[in-house]
Amino acid sequence: MAVKNIGIIMNGVTGRMGTNQHLVRSIVAIREQGGVELANGDVIMPDPILVGRNKDKLQLLAEKHNISRWSTDLDECLADPHNVIYFDSQTTVRRADAIRKAIEAGKHIYCEKPTATSLEESIELAKLAYGAGVKNGVVQDKLFLPGLLKLKRLIDSGFFGKILSVQMEFGYWVFEGDWQAGQRPSWNYRKEDGGGIIVDMFAHWRYVLDNLFGNVESVSCLGKTHIPKRVDENGNTYMCTADDAAYATFELEGGIVAQVNSSWTVRVNREDLLTIQVDGTHGSAVAGLRECKIQHRINTPKPVWNPDIENPFAFTEQWQTVPDNQVFDNGFKIQWELFLKHIAAGEPFPWDLLEGAKGTQLAELGLKSWEERRWIEVPELSLEVRKNGEAVNSAR
Repeated sequence: MAVKNIGIIMNGVTGRMGTNQHLVRSIVAIREQGGVELANGDVIMPDPILVGRNKDKLQLLAEKHNISRWSTDLDECLADPHNVIYFDSQTTVRRADAIRKAIEAGKHIYCEKPTATSLEESIELAKLAYGAGVKNGVVQDKLFLPGLLKLKRLIDSGFFGKILSVQMEFGYWVFEGDWQAGQRPSWNYRKEDGGGIIVDMFAHWRYVLDNLFGNVESVSCLGKTHIPKRVDENGNTYMCTADDAAYATFELEGGIVAQVNSSWTVRVNREDLLTIQVDGTHGSAVAGLRECKIQHRINTPKPVWNPDIENPFAFTEQWQTVPDNQVFDNGFKIQWELFLKHIAAGEPFPWDLLEGAKGTQLAELGLKSWEERRWIEVPELSLEVRKNGEAVNSAR
């Protein structure tokens, strides 16, 4: 058994998501479990170097998690041949420039989404990566949530029959920052800083819908800025220039209709912050982040509309819980392990920069639909580049 140490530049991990999900629950957890074992018995051991602009935060984070390397000099890290992967979880407006530099340095790319602030730039990054011959991947974490894995299990088993519709409800109340601090950073509410729930969440909904139910073919979207003013982390009041809620309908291949509400201005009266209801000819399911409940057609009640009597049905009690049947690990960690195997052993990893560009595409078209108040078709994205004289088409 050989241990393969892989240097990973982790840029932007002092933020909430970068620290908790990518560093602590993924890379640190992988190191503590003894690495990632390959099929031949070799072990991949990630060797991170934390990169950012605040040296005090970096040093504290590194010391807390027993990481020996940190730096405020990205160029120096990119020049080090020990570092073979560049990971980016910075704010979106900073991401593309750093990824370009990493591609030029010959590093494999793994990054958060959105991959860039525009579809044009997202496609450019994908072309640059494939042209340079570097492997690349984009975080698509919700595919690995226990609730969605159970939903995928149901789909693969044929439980639903013909899937007719999908209804997704996502969100919670983010405090305005005056009498209680907000749970999200203030830049999320400024369009000029890359904020907005459409830009943020449509990147997720694209890969969830594409991978579970079928490719998104068209979109109708209405965005809203329900809260016009908020208070930032320093106690300063600012005007919100980005949307904080989006009400969208997507048509998927096969005629499936998906209705998706996303909001940071909603109080939760459901079982989870994200619920996905799928209705089919043979059965229905409602999945949250971890749980999934089903109702088959043979167990479906037969209500009759009658507002003049008390409701005789306990509808929520008429669903069965899908069992775990497996141990579910952290979704970010699972995808990190898959990407490390992709780098070290060439194992498949379909969630590349082109897939990330599809999320940016859907966000742009959602914003356009809102602006023009009409349905917008979603054209298929393809990517052809030249490598060793041969055309490579990475469209899915």
